[in-house]
Amino acid sequence: MAEEFTIAPIRRLLKKAGDLRINEDAANALRECVGEYGSKIAEYAVKYAQEDGRKTVLERDIWKAVEEVWMPESKDAEERKQGIIVCVL
Repeated sequence: MAEEFTIAPIRRLLKKAGDLRINEDAANALRECVGEYGSKIAEYAVKYAQEDGRKTVLERDIWKAVEEVWMPESKDAEERKQGIIVCVL
């Protein structure tokens, strides 16, 4: 199940991208996407930590999960790197 985020940080995120008015449906759509992606990244990160026999999720688990969730079909390392950069920005 996806994590629910409050709308205020989502609106701030949209405002940072461009100083426009933000439709409520648009903010809710982004909130849903962030929740879905965040939950999936967390799921993979926990899996990677457990596979390594750890009880702690490390930064490398998060980045590995981001690669898996963000661009799973990409086999090209440079393309995956670009996907991560886009995600971070």
